[in-house]
Amino acid sequence: MAAFTSLGFLFRFFPAFLAVYYLTPARYRNTALLLGSIVFYAMGEPYYVPLLLVAVWLNYFFAKKIYSCRDTRRGIKCRKGRLAAVTVMDVGLLAAFKAAGAFLGSSILPLGLSFYIFKMISFQVDIFRKEMTQMPTLKRTAVYFTMFPQIVSGPIMRFGEGRFLAGERKYSLEKLEEGMQYFVAGLGTKALLADRLAILWKDIHVIGYESISSPLAWLGAAAYSMELYFDFWGYSLMASGICVMLGFPFIKNFDHPYASKSISEFWRRWHMTLGSFFRDYVYIPLGGSREGLTGTVRNLLAVWLLTGLWHGGSLNFLLWGFVLFLLITAEKLALGKVFRKVPLAGRCYTLLFIPVTWIFFAVTDLGQLSLYLGRLFPFLGIGAALNPNDIWKYLGMYWHYLLLGAIWCIPAIPRFLHRHRKHPVVVILTVLIFWLSVFCIVSMESNPFAYLKF
Repeated sequence: MAAFTSLGFLFRFFPAFLAVYYLTPARYRNTALLLGSIVFYAMGEPYYVPLLLVAVWLNYFFAKKIYSCRDTRRGIKCRKGRLAAVTVMDVGLLAAFKAAGAFLGSSILPLGLSFYIFKMISFQVDIFRKEMTQMPTLKRTAVYFTMFPQIVSGPIMRFGEGRFLAGERKYSLEKLEEGMQYFVAGLGTKALLADRLAILWKDIHVIGYESISSPLAWLGAAAYSMELYFDFWGYSLMASGICVMLGFPFIKNFDHPYASKSISEFWRRWHMTLGSFFRDYVYIPLGGSREGLTGTVRNLLAVWLLTGLWHGGSLNFLLWGFVLFLLITAEKLALGKVFRKVPLAGRCYTLLFIPVTWIFFAVTDLGQLSLYLGRLFPFLGIGAALNPNDIWKYLGMYWHYLLLGAIWCIPAIPRFLHRHRKHPVVVILTVLIFWLSVFCIVSMESNPFAYLKF
C-alpha cells in the first residue's frame, strides 16, 4: 500500500484522499493531510507508527527549546547544546536501525526512516540558524515530517521550501492537471522502463556472474544504471506531482544526471535534495573548500563515507562511497580542468565510470562484487566466460527498453513534453501512458521502489 504503483493507492487511497482534501475547508486541510498521512503510513508499516509519532513529538519539543533560547543572554550556547542533544538522538536512532538492518535484513527498517530523520535534522538546524521567522505549530511541523507524498522516499524538502508558515496554499485546476501529468510521467518511468530493465538485471544475477561475458556484464551495468535512475526519478516525479496537486511547490530531485560532463556534476544533478542536505549540513559546516586542499579532501571523504553509511550498513556501501570520493577528488585535483576544456571527454568518462560505481551499490556480497568487476575488466585475470556470445540473446530481448531508456535520458525529450504539456497530443499520450502502466502493473512483474525500505 505504501507504494505509489500499487492498485490500492492508485484507485482507492489517493482518489478518496484527494476528494476529502479538496472538500475540506481550507483552514482544516493541514489536519486532513496529517490524518491521511498517518493512515497511509499505517497501511504500509503499522508497527512503526508509534515510533514515527514519538519522533515527531520529541523533535518538536527540542525545536521549541532551541527556539526559546534564541534571544537569551546564553542563547548561542543554549542553542548549541540542545541542537547537539536532538541531533545525537536522531542520528542515533537512524544508526541503530541501519546497524540492525545490516545484520538482520532491510525488513527491520521502519518505512521512510532515512528520509524523515533527515527532514527532522534539517528542521532543527534551520531553527538553530534562525531561518524561521516564527516557531511553527505542532500540527504544521507534524504535517511537514509525515506528509505521505514524501515520507517513504523523499524528496527531502526543507520546511521553508514547503512554505508551511505561509497562509493558505493556492489550489487550481491548472495545478491539479500539472501535478497529475508529473505523476503519470513518474508512473510510466517506473512501470514501463525501470521495472522492465530490472528483469534484465535479475536475469544476469540468475545466470551467475561467473558465467557471463564481459559485453553482457557491461550491458547489465548499463541496464542497472538506467533502472535505478528511472526507479528513483519516477518515484520523485510522482511524489512531487502529488505535492503540486495538494498546493505545495514542485521539488526537483533529478536534473538529467546522465547528461553530465563530470562525475561531480552528475552528483549535483542526482538525488539533489540529499546532495544539498550533505552540502549545507555537513560539508560546509566542516569547512567546505575553505581550508585548502587537505581540508577539502578530508571534508569530501567525510561526506562520501556518510553518504555510503546512509544508504546502508554493509561494507559494499562504504566501498561505493569511497570509490566516488576517489573519483571526485581526482576531478578536483586535475581531471576537472581537462573536462572543462574537452566536455566530450567528461561525458564519456562519466558514462563509463558511473555504471561501474553502481555495481558497488548493487552487489552486496564482496565475493560476487569482485567477480562482477572481473567480468567488467577481464584483464584482471578472471578468465573467459563460458558463453562469450550471450550478449546477443539479451540485446534481442531487451533492446527496445534500452533504446527507450537512452532516449528518455536525453534532457531535450522531457523538457519538450513539459513545455507542450497542454497540447492535445501530449494529453492523449499522458492518458495512454497511465493505462499502459496500469496494465503492466497488473499483468507483468512489478518491483517495489529501490528506496522503499531505507
